[in-house]
Amino acid sequence: MLLLSTAYLPPISYVAACFKVEGLVVEQFETYTKQTCRNRCMIGGPNGKQTLSIPVKKVYGNHTKVKDVLLSDSSAWQKIHWRSVETAYNNSPFFLYYKDLFEPFFLKRFDSLVEFNTSILRIVFNALGVEKTIGFTDLYEKTPALFLDKRSAMIGKNTQISLPTYIQCFSERFGFLSNLSIIDLIFNLGPEAKDYLNKIAKDVN
Repeated sequence: MLLLSTAYLPPISYVAACFKVEGLVVEQFETYTKQTCRNRCMIGGPNGKQTLSIPVKKVYGNHTKVKDVLLSDSSAWQKIHWRSVETAYNNSPFFLYYKDLFEPFFLKRFDSLVEFNTSILRIVFNALGVEKTIGFTDLYEKTPALFLDKRSAMIGKNTQISLPTYIQCFSERFGFLSNLSIIDLIFNLGPEAKDYLNKIAKDVN
């Protein structure tokens, strides 16, 4: 089993790593760290790379565990994020095909970050036509013996890795933007996204 941190519409490399295994386990007892893919994703819009950040509430300050991180209701961030996604991908080949899968998550209320991220990750796997079990940790282990630990590798700054190119909406303007959110791959490649992920899975560390 693969041990990963929770991630908001995770980068392509994160999902590709999941293609190596039958299931993954989400770490929910680690201390929450800001400015990571836990609450941020990167899309390719008309102005290049665009970061979408979920505002969160850390119930216990800097000692808040991931499972206790709540979504902030101080702004209409879900509507803002969905408008950004529409602007970025409305002209992509498969946006209209997958739109109805993803849009409800930007209209429905969620309480916790883990709940929101996990729910939308299940839809990602559904869109890709794969079945993956998703479990959760019961405690924090610095060096887990039972899992392949990729908690840090998939959500930090090193997520900006070089991946094989594919046609993106604004490629002519910005060139290829590597390892964006998985929705960039889904909206641009559609059913071919699964083959792409299978091909790169062996090279993702």
